[in-house]
Amino acid sequence: MNHTEKVAAMLEHLAPQGLSPYTLAPPAWRLMWAMGLKVPPPLFLGFAPMALGTGLVFAVGWGLLMSLLGWWPAGVSPLGALAAALGAGALFGLALAAYYRHQARKLALPAWPDYQGA
Repeated sequence: MNHTEKVAAMLEHLAPQGLSPYTLAPPAWRLMWAMGLKVPPPLFLGFAPMALGTGLVFAVGWGLLMSLLGWWPAGVSPLGALAAALGAGALFGLALAAYYRHQARKLALPAWPDYQGA
């Protein structure tokens, strides 16, 4: 079973479990899959990769947005802005990773390489 078939089987298998389609395949994952990246769905990622990946992306995006719209005009130091962005990214990444690990355990999901679709 190739990656695309596996993702389709996962969506078909887990949709009746009451999970939102955005939990099963968030827009960022759909975009990565459309670009040809073979990234496992978030429910099948480990805690550390999920926390680091989402936390880093959030920290960069939120940090840039806040620097332009709030911190720079308010005179916040670059070090203070960096610390706040990294802290927010860490909290976001840890919370999201904890949520997805909880859901994966609740559904007793195997690792992505072992997943067969049902």
